Amino acid sequence: MNKLSSILLWPIYTSEKLSEWLLFSFRKTLLFIFLLITVVLAWQASKIRPDASFIKMIPSSHPYVENYIEYRDDLAGLGNSIRVVVAAKNGDIFSAEFQETLKQVTDEVFFIPGVDRSALKSLWTPNVRWTEVTEEGFVGGPVIPPKYDGSPESLEQIRINILRSGQVGILVANDFRSALIQVPLFDTNPDTGEKLNYQDFSNQLEELIRDKYSSDEISIHITGFAKIIGDLIDGSVQVALFFAVAIIITLILLYLYSGSVMGSIIPLLCSLAAVIWQLGILSTLGYGIDPYSMLVPFLVFAIAVSHGVQIVNTITLASATNGDDKLDASRHAFKTIYTPGLTALISDAIGFITLMVIEIQVIKDLAVAASIGVAVIVLTNLMFLPLLMSYVGVGKRAINRAKVNIEKKNSRWHFLSVFAETKGSYTAIAIAVCFLAGGLYLSQDLKIGDLDKGAPELRPDSRYNSDNTFITENFSTSSDVFVVMATTTQEQCSSFDTLSYVDRFQFYLKGVPGVQSSVSLVDVSKRVTAGLNERNLKWQSISRNQFVINASLAHVPSGLMNNTCSLLPVIIYLNDHKAETLKTLTAAIEQFIDENPLDSVDFLMAAGPAGFEAATNEVIETAQYKMLIWVYSVVSILCLLTFRSIRTVICIITPLALTSILCQALMSQFGIGVKVATLPVIALGVGVGVDYGIYIYSKLQTYLSKGHSLAEAYLETLQSTGKSVAFTGFTLAIGVVFWVFSPIKFQADMGILLTFMFIWNMLGALILLPAIACLLYPKKAQSINNVVSTGAQ
Repeated sequence: MNKLSSILLWPIYTSEKLSEWLLFSFRKTLLFIFLLITVVLAWQASKIRPDASFIKMIPSSHPYVENYIEYRDDLAGLGNSIRVVVAAKNGDIFSAEFQETLKQVTDEVFFIPGVDRSALKSLWTPNVRWTEVTEEGFVGGPVIPPKYDGSPESLEQIRINILRSGQVGILVANDFRSALIQVPLFDTNPDTGEKLNYQDFSNQLEELIRDKYSSDEISIHITGFAKIIGDLIDGSVQVALFFAVAIIITLILLYLYSGSVMGSIIPLLCSLAAVIWQLGILSTLGYGIDPYSMLVPFLVFAIAVSHGVQIVNTITLASATNGDDKLDASRHAFKTIYTPGLTALISDAIGFITLMVIEIQVIKDLAVAASIGVAVIVLTNLMFLPLLMSYVGVGKRAINRAKVNIEKKNSRWHFLSVFAETKGSYTAIAIAVCFLAGGLYLSQDLKIGDLDKGAPELRPDSRYNSDNTFITENFSTSSDVFVVMATTTQEQCSSFDTLSYVDRFQFYLKGVPGVQSSVSLVDVSKRVTAGLNERNLKWQSISRNQFVINASLAHVPSGLMNNTCSLLPVIIYLNDHKAETLKTLTAAIEQFIDENPLDSVDFLMAAGPAGFEAATNEVIETAQYKMLIWVYSVVSILCLLTFRSIRTVICIITPLALTSILCQALMSQFGIGVKVATLPVIALGVGVGVDYGIYIYSKLQTYLSKGHSLAEAYLETLQSTGKSVAFTGFTLAIGVVFWVFSPIKFQADMGILLTFMFIWNMLGALILLPAIACLLYPKKAQSINNVVSTGAQ
């Protein structure tokens, strides 16, 4: 192990000496280079833009999504779309004023860039038609009469046409007080060829539709993925505000902690430089900021502050203890912090890269952003910071205060040093085991996916969720659409065998919990067949006569079959898109397919927002533990190579694992599901927590090597590195706790989880780490000859 770790860690040891020589031999040159890079990357960072894509949010390699992509052109309106509802506050839709407003809104939406105009549906679009069987055969036409003039007669004709069109509950509310416009979207803007900008699109909906047409008589309601993303991006202003609050709080606490103006400002500026470098590099590489990765810049800032505090603290102690001047103290801090700091940052970066195992592009982008952010901290905080401090120093006041604390042997940390003694360690471990048992028990209820109706990323009382509730309550077709694609050979989608098979499937769906209704080509055939027979209900079935079937499907609404009659979508409307609902539905569909095989028809899942959600849930369910295994494996291996001791790895990793389990329990109790927005948090929390453990154990090992007992060594560690860890944990927790007041619910959830993980990772490093060390290194093995030598075993 010694030989292997020495070989693998040789680049770190070598780069330490080379970096120290370069850094302090060419200070002015490197300082100018660092400042120049910061300016250039700040300019690049100013160009970064919100970046959201419907495809990035779904697992493109999942079979459900692959099936959708294969038949995407035949499923217009069943992928990425929005719904715009025009509602009458007084009266119903059968007034000239309402119809004029609906027409104008339809026209406004039609011309917004990014709308798939050929598939847009409204009472005022020609693809929404009525059909009737008369003595002379089929008659029909658009729902809005060609000679419509707003007269009572025309409005009455619209009422009749709507009833004959089958659009009640779909494009017309059940109470006839509102009408819906179905708006399919392209992933790219046809005018520019670039990715659809959801923020601009959402703003246009607000300005051109809601603001323009809302009045005392009319209300506008808008739902859909594009609107969710738009609202989240608009809420990023709040994220920036909370980030500013965190910076101010950190600066104040840094000053109270260090007693040095420069020792507070410089670490903060270097941490902000890390964020600037990260954003600048991402912009240069063509990345944007996704609403779901908005926490990454703060995470980079948090990790940078953590390392910056350690460096300033080491400089202060070197100046107070050894009387080093600014340059020598900074050089000493660099040599002291470089190896553990670089090891911690490498662990963070590789740990974040493991998020790439999750086949969802938005999480992969988050992994890239976090890894780049951690990589630049090596330069901004491990190198740039001590370089700056070598010029400004920490100030006499901070040095004098440190001398006083050293002389007094500050007793505030004695109460924690008991955990490095046998009795205290047993107590800490016993409590940790109780927490572990409780965490494992409570985390059993942890759910995958969304646990609330509407858009759980937003508050239940948000405008979007209010709009969603309105649509759900007034229309028979919810926005939670799950599409099963029935495929067959060409020209066979209308055969008796195919239609009867789909009919049985739809009847089967009526007994599946969570299913509201379903629509397919079968419903058209049944309705028209009954119409051909004087609407006699006994004829409302699939005829065995193919000629009758062909006649019933002479006029099929768009979206219910493709041009070659080889695809027959079954559109399933759900009560909600909760994980349990989706899991029950997919299991029921698979059961039907297994129990009712038909060689000529294949049922493929799935399209529609709920179908993509089901695919995402399946990927996350299988990936979450794989991700954690990778994260902990990578961190453990790097710690093993650094400290050359399995017992040391146990000391560092165990508190992190306990925090992860407790975090899952917290999510379970707070009703936070594991999904795209929350899955990376646990892995990112490990990245912050491992820094604490590495710094604590690195300093502890230094004092043990001087012959101190474990309790004595730990007390010395607490008075130097330990207080920095405690300060960092509390400071970062205070910085994110205000997120709970965010109007964006998933950001509030992140605030809860990050606050918890910052605090518990810090407590784990300060309490559980020494307790485990005491258990693994008995009293008789606490001398230099025993502790250090056994550490190599």
